[in-house]
Amino acid sequence: MKLLKLLTWWAMVTVFTSTGAAAVAELPNVVLVITDDQGYGDLGCHGNPVIETPNIDRLYGESVRLENFHVGPTCAPTRAGLMTGRYCNATGVWHTIAGRSLIRKDEVTLGDYFKAGGYVTGIFGKWHLGDNYPFRPHDRGFDVAAVHGGGGVGQTPDYWGNDYFDDTYFHSGVPKMHDGYCTDVWFRLAAEFIEQNRDRPFFCYLSTNAPHSPYLVPLSYSDPYKGKIPGYRANFYGMITCIDEHVGKLRAKLKDLGIEKNTIFIFMTDNGSSAGCRLDQRGFVTDGYNAGMRGMKGWEYEGAHRVPFFLHWPAGGFTEGRDIMQLTANIDVLPTLTDLCGINGPPQENIHGTSLVPLLRGKSDWPERVIVTDSQRVDQPVKWKQSSTMTDRWRLINGEELYDMATDPGQRHDVAAEHPGVVEKLRRSYEEWWNVVSARFGEENPIIIGTEREPETDLTCHDLFNQYNDTAWHQSHIRAGKWCSGHWTVDVSREGDYAFEIRRWPKELDKGLTEGTPGKPQERWKYAHEAGKAIDIKTVKIRVGDTEKTWEMETGAKGAVFTMALKKGTTRVNTWVTDAEGQTMSAYYVYARRIGP
Repeated sequence: MKLLKLLTWWAMVTVFTSTGAAAVAELPNVVLVITDDQGYGDLGCHGNPVIETPNIDRLYGESVRLENFHVGPTCAPTRAGLMTGRYCNATGVWHTIAGRSLIRKDEVTLGDYFKAGGYVTGIFGKWHLGDNYPFRPHDRGFDVAAVHGGGGVGQTPDYWGNDYFDDTYFHSGVPKMHDGYCTDVWFRLAAEFIEQNRDRPFFCYLSTNAPHSPYLVPLSYSDPYKGKIPGYRANFYGMITCIDEHVGKLRAKLKDLGIEKNTIFIFMTDNGSSAGCRLDQRGFVTDGYNAGMRGMKGWEYEGAHRVPFFLHWPAGGFTEGRDIMQLTANIDVLPTLTDLCGINGPPQENIHGTSLVPLLRGKSDWPERVIVTDSQRVDQPVKWKQSSTMTDRWRLINGEELYDMATDPGQRHDVAAEHPGVVEKLRRSYEEWWNVVSARFGEENPIIIGTEREPETDLTCHDLFNQYNDTAWHQSHIRAGKWCSGHWTVDVSREGDYAFEIRRWPKELDKGLTEGTPGKPQERWKYAHEAGKAIDIKTVKIRVGDTEKTWEMETGAKGAVFTMALKKGTTRVNTWVTDAEGQTMSAYYVYARRIGP
């Protein structure tokens, strides 16, 4: 822990030394595009017979391709590993909600390293590693941060009423309304960032929320697919075609600005497909296309975590299509990029990934390695749960099933009984991995309150520490009055008086505690505009640490306000909202702020 904290400090105060300050202008720019829920098979260049992705297909033909590249089976875990070079479970991120998508405050991110290395850094789109201090992207090394809330547009931490079109997004925590479709907005903002910083090295992290559900897209993109494939997939493919169009435009922009040659351009996705195919109970494709792989998003099989990774960099000599077949993963991206860009990266002992520069440069004698990925959508990780322990050749699934990828890439024939020695070896490797990542499983990542960095902290039920089914993680759940339960862990930054305001609706909606919300006609997505349920709230109670207070309903009140004197340190916040029938649940929104000494 002390070493990691020292590294954090060192990264913040040290400018790269391998190239020298005078060579800043010669450093390569980096554009990293990552899409959401698009699988390996959701591209024309990977054999999909229906989808149209001409621009990404062209990039594929001009890139070094990691053909055995693996991520997490779901969103936030992949991003935690990508940002830190460390297995996501070790960073506190193994879920997408319930307090387990918050990246530990002592982790050092790609944004931190590039900023310390003299780069201007920007993120546009999806972050999904925390919406409060100290987890937000502008707390973690990004100079410019324009993002939606939570894990997707329309989720609980997002600005109320966002529906992919003409939405309000957060610019370093400040809401700002934007005209247009979400994907158009992210690429437009990224292009503006690039143009503004064309004369200095930049790191642009362009993380689209598309094609994540709900599958909403302008009809001009989805209509060409309708009648050929199921309606929801027509929208899903339309979202990807929209992304593809923008990838082409962004690459053209780099060329027009005269900076294409010295820009590392990467395209990847965050997990397997969510809608490109249908599976049977064993994970085999029954409809659609998945490049012959078993499983999709959330599964433990190959289709859940093997994804595209294309790297194009003319000045570095990466302009022709070439496949790298060795096993690689998201945890390798950070050390690879810091190595390529000549900036100080983390010591190898602090991360779990490794620089792939030798592979990119054509090294053939690459040592065999073991990489583990798993899906832990639970409060506390469970050993072997939905895990794949991988080598170049083998996949050990859940510690029991064994597949020989050289002869059975579709993972149809379990050969564990024929290769007990391989099973035992991989089980030992998994145990070593578990010992590394499980050291801090008992810790909860506290949201810090009372700081100048975030004068008012909006605690949402998306981040309640609890079980999956107890979480109202989406605005549609809030409208429906879904029951939820759990607690927030907070770190009181300064001793003093604090106000906690409990609300039924977010402040931007400006509705009373017992009010419902009217629905309104819409064409795209009913959940963003349907009526909100009125709850006949009678009492509200809060406990912060050892202090507990109760509030009786006041006619017309928009929130229940409590004032408490708190000492500095980590504690828990529990809330109870009780209706006229005696039903009690946790609050949806709690606004906390320091009001005095």
